[in-house]
Amino acid sequence: MSEKNYYIDLHAVVDDNVEIGEGTKIWHFSHVQSGTKIGKKCILGQNVNVGNNVTIGNFVKIQNNVSVYEGVTLEDYVFCGPSMVFTNIKDPRSKYPQAGAQYYIKTLVKEGASLGANSTIVCGITIGRFAFVGAGAVVTKDVPDFAMVVGNPARIKGWFSEAGKKLQFDKSGYAYCDRSNKKYKLENGVVREI
Repeated sequence: MSEKNYYIDLHAVVDDNVEIGEGTKIWHFSHVQSGTKIGKKCILGQNVNVGNNVTIGNFVKIQNNVSVYEGVTLEDYVFCGPSMVFTNIKDPRSKYPQAGAQYYIKTLVKEGASLGANSTIVCGITIGRFAFVGAGAVVTKDVPDFAMVVGNPARIKGWFSEAGKKLQFDKSGYAYCDRSNKKYKLENGVVREI
């Protein structure tokens, strides 16, 4: 067995059968459950719970007080703000429990998406690449790539570049991000990098 190349705080709990990538840090009072795969150079803040069989990509940041339940997949460079919420059941009832993976509805958060503090992601949706979910938003349907959504229910209020700058489109539907040196095209309600 090779030498440990990641950090787990003394007060964190990591179950057996967990894969943790090089350079990842798991801070105090966090719990990572069995079957989970965490990529390299991730940061799991204080009091983070990661359910069984969750997949977390590389360079993911999960801030304090977030639970990533079974059925959720986070791709590379995802940011989960403090106290944001995932769900994995649409109609929970204590009297009629739905325990086990066969009941969980999958959620995918694609590369580079940012989920603001106290936002809620209802299960069964996809958050697009480099999308931005505002603080406190309640997301009930898919979010397109590069979209900025806010409110309850969350609605598109603008577009962000890969680097997190608000995009300003000209009359032809083109925008430029000077931070990433990339161009974007807005056409038929869809933004793509060109």
